[in-house]
Amino acid sequence: MAASDGDPTVVAMRVLIVGAGALGTLHAWHAVTRGHEVVHLERETEARGASVRNFGLVWVSGRAAGAELGTAQRARELWQRIGEVVPGVGFRANGSLTVVRTEAERAVAEQALASPDAAARGMKWLDADGVRRRNPALRGEFTGAVLCERDAAVESRVALPALRAHLAATGRYTFLPGREVRDVSPGTVRDDHGDTHRGDTVVLATGAHLTGLVRELAGPGLPVRRVRLQMAQTDPLDEPLTTSVADADSFRYYPAYAGTALDALRAGQPQPPVAAGHRMQLLMVQRLDGGLTIGDTHEYDEPFAFDVTEDPYDHLTATAAELLGRPLPRVRRRWAGVYAQCTDPSLVVHRQRVADGVWLVTGPGGRGMTCSPAIGEDTANEIGW
Repeated sequence: MAASDGDPTVVAMRVLIVGAGALGTLHAWHAVTRGHEVVHLERETEARGASVRNFGLVWVSGRAAGAELGTAQRARELWQRIGEVVPGVGFRANGSLTVVRTEAERAVAEQALASPDAAARGMKWLDADGVRRRNPALRGEFTGAVLCERDAAVESRVALPALRAHLAATGRYTFLPGREVRDVSPGTVRDDHGDTHRGDTVVLATGAHLTGLVRELAGPGLPVRRVRLQMAQTDPLDEPLTTSVADADSFRYYPAYAGTALDALRAGQPQPPVAAGHRMQLLMVQRLDGGLTIGDTHEYDEPFAFDVTEDPYDHLTATAAELLGRPLPRVRRRWAGVYAQCTDPSLVVHRQRVADGVWLVTGPGGRGMTCSPAIGEDTANEIGW
């Protein structure tokens, strides 16, 4: 090992990272920017999991108070810095509006706005006129919305290649796609091409792939489950959607809104059968090409279906159209995705040393795109990069 280029007091290491989703790529970012060399292996030719099958949201508003919110806030800062260095990630500080239409929903919003950390999240109440001024594309009928100025977005389908290109330009990053790892031991990774890679540290960021090698290394009882979702993307909307948008069903799925008002909402205003059956909320964000990504559903019981179900899409498009006050553009793509989620809701991620110098990092759940920069930073600090 040699001294790093950035700081002569830092001893440069060779870091082996398995998995090129958001979590693995942001670990590579921190290793390279701290002066280390990275060899990055990915089983597919390009990441195809939840890291690219998502909204690209950097979602601060709904995070649980405490460690989760702190991680999201730190990640939001890091995403903005990364976006300044790598414009290709498509970072934009667009904020979000969570739109409410009933008094019970308004009560949940007011309770959240009265919380001690509402200001830190950039939360404010906007009446209906204020909503339309902030986001003129919303022409439907609603009472108002919770504005969260700290929420942001990145372009999920192009962010990871943009980050890799930037890292490769340093000369200290090598991406090896189409390499499935067969064996991991301290300082060594062997892939299915028969090649052996050696380094000082190994990080496994394999996403929802929790069987095979991961199970062998982590042992039984890995405290992580898999969650399946359905989403879609439309043709371009013919005007800007100036913020990300959520409906009030999102209150039911984000811990920041827990409280007596939410309990009353659940008791007195049940979701429609399709939304309840598929554990749905509406999230909507505009991509850089103008198209709208909409979702999503939550399915927890495996085995998951191999096909997608049409009823949730009907509900999503109808709800989005109600908020926009007009029909949605044609749906261009539909897909399902699976992510890994810690079974302990108090944990942002499961980080486990599975052998000397070998770390498994998994289970951020639906927070992966939001929190990956801060999770990678925490891993780097814990390992001592």
